Amino acid sequence: MLYLMRDACDLMLTPARVAAGVAKTACQNPFNPLAYTPSSRAISASCELFERSTRSYAKPSFGLPASEAVVWQRPFCRVIAFGEPSAKPKLLLVAPLSGHYATLLRGTVAAFLDTHQVFITDWADAKEVPLSAGRFDLGDYIDYCMAMFEALGPDLHVMAVCQPSVPVLAAIARMEAEDHPLVPRSAVLVGGPIDTSRSPTAVNELPQERRIDWFEQHCIHSVPWPHPGYGRKVYPGFLQLVGFISMNLGRHQTAHWDMFNHLVQGDGDSAAKHREFYDEYLAVMDLTAEYYLQTVERVFIEHQLPRGMMRHRGEAVDLTAIRRCALMAIEGEKDDITGIGQTRAALDLTTSLPAEKKAYHLQMGAGHYGIFNGSRFRAEIVPKIAAFIEAHADLAVSQSEIQIAADAPEMQEAQITSPLTSALIADEVLSSGTRPAALQA
Repeated sequence: MLYLMRDACDLMLTPARVAAGVAKTACQNPFNPLAYTPSSRAISASCELFERSTRSYAKPSFGLPASEAVVWQRPFCRVIAFGEPSAKPKLLLVAPLSGHYATLLRGTVAAFLDTHQVFITDWADAKEVPLSAGRFDLGDYIDYCMAMFEALGPDLHVMAVCQPSVPVLAAIARMEAEDHPLVPRSAVLVGGPIDTSRSPTAVNELPQERRIDWFEQHCIHSVPWPHPGYGRKVYPGFLQLVGFISMNLGRHQTAHWDMFNHLVQGDGDSAAKHREFYDEYLAVMDLTAEYYLQTVERVFIEHQLPRGMMRHRGEAVDLTAIRRCALMAIEGEKDDITGIGQTRAALDLTTSLPAEKKAYHLQMGAGHYGIFNGSRFRAEIVPKIAAFIEAHADLAVSQSEIQIAADAPEMQEAQITSPLTSALIADEVLSSGTRPAALQA
C-alpha cells in the first residue's frame, strides 16, 4: 500500500511539475523584460527546486570516453565492458548492490581505463524484473559472482567496493574449495564489511539494535502495478532515499538553499555542480526483499562469514580454502561506515594463503568515499592496486579476449552501496564541501 501511495502521489504531482516548468521557462525567456529582475530569477529558482524535489530520477549514464558493451547478462545483473577487448589486465569492478547505481563508481572506472580492460557489474532494479525471473538472494549473488568469474576468466582480477566484498570473498572461497581453474588471480576488497564486529560504526550498530524482524516489518513492500516486477517483495528505493536524507537532513536543506541562492545570483557553475551531484544521489533502485534481509541478518547481525557459519548451497564457505587468489584489503582512516579492521579481517581469516599473496593499505585521511574515488584515490591508492595486480598476474598464460555478446537478449535498462551505506557516502561528500569525482564526466 505504501508503494502504491507513493506512485499515486508522483502521478498527482505531474501537472504541478509541468506548470512549474512552464513558469520557469517564461521567467528565463530572454525576450521577457522581467526575466532580468531578482523577483523573476527567484520565481525561476523556486520552480526548478520544486520540480527537482518532487520528480523521480532516472538511472544516470557513465558518460566516459570509452565504448560500452554488455558481455554477460542474467535477469538481475549484467556486466558492462568499457573499450575494445585488449591484452591489458582484466579488472572486474563489483559495484555495490545497496541502493545507488553502478555509476557511483564512474570515477573508479575512469581511474583504470588507460591501464586495464575494465568491466563493471550493473545490477538490475528489482521492480523492473518480473516475478517469472524468480528470486534473488545472497546465495544467488554468490552464484552470479562465480559465473562472472568463469565468463571473464582466465587471468581475471576483481575489485569489490564495500558491500560486495562479502559475496565476492565467499565466491572465491567456494571456487578454491572446488579447485576451480578459473578462480580470480587477485581480489581487492575496498572498505568491505567482512567482520562488522570489529570497530563497529553507527551503520553496524543499527541492525544490532533493531534486529531482523524490525527490518522485515518496516522496510519490505510489494511492487505495485504497472511496474514489470508487479507483486515482487522489495526494499524500495524511495524508502531508502527517505532514510538517506533524514540521516543528515540539515545538510541537504543547506545544500538546496545554497542552490536557490546560486540560481538567483546567476552562479551557473555552482548550480550545475549541485544538479550533477543530486542527479546521482537521488537516483535509487529497489532491492529484492530476500537479498536485503539476508544481507542484514547474515552480515550485520550474525557475522556469519568471520565466524565460519556461512553456507552456500549446503556447503560451508571456508575462507581457509583460499590459497591461490591473492588478496588486498584497503581501508580508510576516517571511514565511519566500515570501521578499521573490518576489511583487514579477510587477511586474518585466510590462513592458508601465503603471506606474499596478501597486502594491506590504510589510507590516511580518507573516509569511506575517498578510498574508491576522488583525488587521493587516484594519486595514492590506484598505483598500489595496479602494482598489486601486476605482481600477481600469471604472465605464462596469454590474455584471452572477451567475446562481446552482441546478440544478448535485451532487457529493461538495469538500475542500480551495504544496504545501509549509500546515504553516508554521499553525505560524507556533502559535509566535506567537495564535488565527488564520480560525478565528473
